[in-house]
Amino acid sequence: MHHLATQWIVGLLRERSIPFLICGGLAAKGYGSERDLNDIDLFVPGEHFASVVQAGQQFVSKAAAHRQEEGWDLTYVQFKYEGIKVEVGNADGSQIFDASNETWVPLSIDFSRYVTVHLLGLELPLMLKDDLVRYKSILARPVDIEDVCAIRENEEPGNLPSDR
Repeated sequence: MHHLATQWIVGLLRERSIPFLICGGLAAKGYGSERDLNDIDLFVPGEHFASVVQAGQQFVSKAAAHRQEEGWDLTYVQFKYEGIKVEVGNADGSQIFDASNETWVPLSIDFSRYVTVHLLGLELPLMLKDDLVRYKSILARPVDIEDVCAIRENEEPGNLPSDR
């Protein structure tokens, strides 16, 4: 079902020419993580956030709001499509909790830094591996550590995202 939810959100964004960046578990999967996906996570630029919320209104399961939870401090909306959670974050002003220093740090989302990977039947713009590993290492939740370890194990030559 993750492929259907991804096709839905990507179609919604591309129809409106809204830039986006896949992050979280789906991006980790593109770099070699094999754990089951919990949801689909992505960011859009702040100036497009309201139009994404409005376009997906019929599938909203958590209203767009600023939240501080699970190591994240950001504005996001959660959709539920075919039973799968799709979380779209507003890139402006996002912060993550640095577990080692016990402080909030800015999460800089740069929409020009991505690699296009064929995943779930789509060509998807993934957050660059170094950027993904950096933020997951800072968060240091068990799921993030698992992803970072899997990504690092897959860094051997011949294990490039395009090889999947």
